[in-house]
Amino acid sequence: MKEFVVLVNEQDEPLGLMEKIEAHEKAVLHRAFSVFIKNGKGEIMLQQRALDKYHSPGLWTNTCCSHQRDGEAHLAAGKRRLQEEMGFEAPLEHLFSFIYKADMGNGLTEHELDHVLQGTYEGKPILNPKEAANWKWMLPEDVKKDIQNHPDTYTPWFKIIFEKYYAYLS
Repeated sequence: MKEFVVLVNEQDEPLGLMEKIEAHEKAVLHRAFSVFIKNGKGEIMLQQRALDKYHSPGLWTNTCCSHQRDGEAHLAAGKRRLQEEMGFEAPLEHLFSFIYKADMGNGLTEHELDHVLQGTYEGKPILNPKEAANWKWMLPEDVKKDIQNHPDTYTPWFKIIFEKYYAYLS
């Protein structure tokens, strides 16, 4: 089944739909979201992408991220994808949004107006093996240090999004 993304302008106004792979090949600005799940200790849940993903396999990233469907609200999209990838539900809140561009290699570029969402959860995820290979809790300070020491183990977009998220937390 083909996946479509919502093309937007810089004010997040919808401009139409485009197949996801085409949008990434053409680096067209489209709507996306990134979910950060925290626990009571202030740690964030990271996901290791499945090893057979078509881009960025095996790299660490935020709890989950994806694209809103046509007409789908940001929080509803985040909750849907959290369930699909990580196998649990959590209440989410919208923190902020921003535009970024990241080269993913293989001729693909993420050019997204990203809505950053946050929620809390204390349990263990039930990973969808088609999406995630592993998971772990880390304090934001430790993630920041690990990105500096091992940047090649993280997705290109996560490094950008985490920097904004970390600044938001500070």
